[in-house]
Amino acid sequence: MMRRRDLGLLAAALTAPRLAQAQAAWPDRTVRLVVPFGAGGASDTLARTVANAFAPHGNGQTMVVENRGGAGGTIAGAFVAQARPDGYTLMLADLGANAIARELQPSVPYDPATAFTPICHLVNLPLVLVVPASLPVQDMAGFIAYARAKGDIPYAHPGIGYSGHLAHELMLRDLGLKMTPVPYRSGAEVARSILAAETLSTFMTVSTALPFIREGKVRPLAVSSKGPVALLPGVPPVADTLPGFEALVWNGILGPAGMDPGVVAAANRSFNAVLADQAVRDSVRDRQAGDVVGGTPEQFGAFIQAEIARWTPLIRGLGLRLE
Repeated sequence: MMRRRDLGLLAAALTAPRLAQAQAAWPDRTVRLVVPFGAGGASDTLARTVANAFAPHGNGQTMVVENRGGAGGTIAGAFVAQARPDGYTLMLADLGANAIARELQPSVPYDPATAFTPICHLVNLPLVLVVPASLPVQDMAGFIAYARAKGDIPYAHPGIGYSGHLAHELMLRDLGLKMTPVPYRSGAEVARSILAAETLSTFMTVSTALPFIREGKVRPLAVSSKGPVALLPGVPPVADTLPGFEALVWNGILGPAGMDPGVVAAANRSFNAVLADQAVRDSVRDRQAGDVVGGTPEQFGAFIQAEIARWTPLIRGLGLRLE
């Protein structure tokens, strides 16, 4: 006669394959992808590109995009951090909400380092440093000389802690320059200020800047990636002036903390398959000048931790706070 302990072990052994089967079946219903910004921007464009390509790689299930913008992305971050960790509420991760939120806003109701489960690093997008076409500088050397001669000239950014803001401050710190930051409420307002020469420089995403560059309304001086960008031939990296400089917009997929490892593995496979889709790769490259990344959950988690460690000293040194 079997003992109760042996019966329990037998039941567990018989159940294990069914549990593994259930985990492997993720998803079996619609997946929600929460985006920490409003519709129409670079993050939203990426999210919808991924969502549109998801079904063939996600058991035929639909992915819906839900925009929850505001508070530097932390409204979306708090929502996803508190969601059920079943793999059906995910987040399009970014620097602000998922790496530096607690440093900028101590009152944020979650810790970016522990509140999420990394799933997949999607893309890295470069920024481009632009100036008004009327500014009498043609390259980085000219810009640096102009800034040193004039002293404390204004630069624009779309909000404290945004990638464009931190990229500019990192560049200024490493160059030993002083400029006056002028915050705006959106990338569109930043663009208007540059076009009107109310401010004299900014870092924009390439997709935002490209129409103005092609129309001759702004002049690109350098890109924030370590290498050149195909959509901007002849525009050198900032790293040519400041070796090692890099400041990227990045996006990936996170879920709430505590997700089942089997679901995480299934989700990672699905998103890597989406990234292998040629239409997705073409969109990232041709519309956003970005690089597809992919990889394991562990690699994405390590990347986020490195971003936290990288930007925290700059934020603290500048005394930045977003309340």
